Amino acid sequence: MSETPHQVSEVMTRTVVAVGRDASFKEMVRTMGQWRVSAIPVLEGEGRVVGVVSEADLLPKEEFRDSDPDRFEQLRRLPDLAKAGAVTAEELMSAPAVTVHADATLAEAARIMAVRRVKRLPVVDSEGMLQGIVSRGDLLKVFLRPDEDIEEEVRRTVISYLFPGVSHAVHVRVEEGVVTLGGQISNAAMIPVAARLIRAVEGVVDVECHFTSARRADG
Repeated sequence: MSETPHQVSEVMTRTVVAVGRDASFKEMVRTMGQWRVSAIPVLEGEGRVVGVVSEADLLPKEEFRDSDPDRFEQLRRLPDLAKAGAVTAEELMSAPAVTVHADATLAEAARIMAVRRVKRLPVVDSEGMLQGIVSRGDLLKVFLRPDEDIEEEVRRTVISYLFPGVSHAVHVRVEEGVVTLGGQISNAAMIPVAARLIRAVEGVVDVECHFTSARRADG
């Protein structure tokens, strides 16, 4: 019934800045600053992603530059102390890299970012070769979808399916991504079903239902 969800390939950035395993600390800082990115993939061979270096990986060098942590702090911050002494991408990168495939849905990519607490995901093919990168901002692009496109899809894939024959009696209005339904229906049990299906439509921000019951005459 519903349309195919938008995929990562539709919103990802295809031109990606990356570095090799032997990239120096300064090279990575310079690259991130020049391209205004918060993380860069680390590649080997013909472009296989083996790790990711983020700003968080680079910051310990500044944090511990003039500090002398006690033994308890050293044990507690051992990974960060190791990164403070690192000088190459291979020493600093988080590996294996957290990646996503181009045919993943935007919801799947958002779930990975939330669970793994990352802001950007390298997009790879089945061989692990870099194809692009997707950021949190890219995933939000779906909410820029025009209201009229959302309304058309809601009518075609949800309303006509749940209310066959009486879909003309269901009013649909979309404003700033918020879908408002109204009109008279005879089966109130369909209201939560409609709301759930509409929320799954790409670009929908929220759903408001203002239906009234249509009484059927007996006899």
